Amino acid sequence: MKKQKIYSLAVAICMTATVNAQTGGISSKMLGEIQKQNKMTPAENAIANAIAANSIDNLAQNRNNAAELDTYFSIETPKQTITDQKSSGRCWMFSGMNVLRANFAKRTDSLRVEFSQAYLFFYDQLEKANLFLQGVIDTGKKPIDDQRVQFFFKNPINDGGTFCGVADLTEKYGLVPKQVMPESYSSDNTSKMARLISSRLREDGLILRKMVAEGKKAADIEKAKTEMLATVYRMLALTIGEPPTQFTYAHRNKDGKAVGEPKTYTPQEFFKEVVGDKLNGTFIMVMNDPRRPYYKTYEVELDRHTYDGHNWKYLNLPMDDIEQLAIASLKDGRKLYSSYDVGKMLDRKRGYGDTENFDYGSLMGTTFGMNKAERISTFDSGSTHAMTLTAVDLDENGKAKKWKVENSWGASWGQQGCMIMSDRWFREYMFRLVVDKKYVSEELLKLNEQKPVMVTPEDPLFINER
Repeated sequence: MKKQKIYSLAVAICMTATVNAQTGGISSKMLGEIQKQNKMTPAENAIANAIAANSIDNLAQNRNNAAELDTYFSIETPKQTITDQKSSGRCWMFSGMNVLRANFAKRTDSLRVEFSQAYLFFYDQLEKANLFLQGVIDTGKKPIDDQRVQFFFKNPINDGGTFCGVADLTEKYGLVPKQVMPESYSSDNTSKMARLISSRLREDGLILRKMVAEGKKAADIEKAKTEMLATVYRMLALTIGEPPTQFTYAHRNKDGKAVGEPKTYTPQEFFKEVVGDKLNGTFIMVMNDPRRPYYKTYEVELDRHTYDGHNWKYLNLPMDDIEQLAIASLKDGRKLYSSYDVGKMLDRKRGYGDTENFDYGSLMGTTFGMNKAERISTFDSGSTHAMTLTAVDLDENGKAKKWKVENSWGASWGQQGCMIMSDRWFREYMFRLVVDKKYVSEELLKLNEQKPVMVTPEDPLFINER
């Protein structure tokens, strides 16, 4: 009798599980309907065989859009050497420094310089470690599964950033030439270093949370945080190299020859000589986010330089306005920091972005019809990569036909290290632009000073550039 009861109970459980699986799950009836709708024709079988043995992009490539690229640009800034971020997520820093060195070359006419990304990356990582530790302290009384607490513990540090970080870091720590602090293996290949530092920080974060829970004095918590940052500093010095506090350098002309006698600089003195007294306050960042009202200013909460610099602030504008700002700057020979969803509709072999490069819909027998706002809202698209905008080709009415950027994937990639993009691609997959204020109208400058609307860092559009 007892065995019978157990057997009956087991049957009931199985029946319940079957019913539950069919409520919202894929029932056998539903599966049959799905399969019935997908009986392949001989042509579809041939497509399936082709896809099984080939790259999807190769099969979906639109032959009608594969003509030789027109590389002429009616407005183009002077060329400079192409950089290579290698296996790191520092595109924002490379693009920002490309703008700074281009400005220096324009101002001096004959002098050239390439700045050390490794130097600035050292302090970027140290400040991000501080952001994590201080964030953990400030949220120490919240439960460990709180959204804000998890925001910090999920990514204690990362490589990403925006031009705002370039401005904050260079003003605080200065700049050094690349010859003074060259790349290391870990600055070129950041993943292992980042994982080790992240593990150390997470462990330290638990210690700080315990101190907060136990009501330790603020001075004791600050002392503990300083010791933790000293450990991070040592790990960075071992992997990237310790930044110089003074160096000797002679400027070089466009042919690479030294000009004048070598001088001794601190990084801050060098920054003032090649950039000026400050960057913050000289530019505005504009964004194209069709989900939100245009001509409003927004600020991203808990940007990666919250404690040691500024939150990331931007003015949301239609693409027509953004294009006019870009054209005004390029006409004056000034390159611009810009960011994109670079992987979308990109022909990597040609270094060409166009919305008609691939016909995935015909290949897959479906459609991909979301607009820009819908793609952002559903995490299907967002800013993934920063590049330096260098050229535009205008038609007889002054409208953009195509654009060109310097990339940071090495000189052998794409169009001799550059990428060309059609205007229709630019409008769909371009997101951010940093513009010197002298190219911005008084009306837009005034709008930029509005009290910003705060937005959360979890928003799909605020994944830092990589």
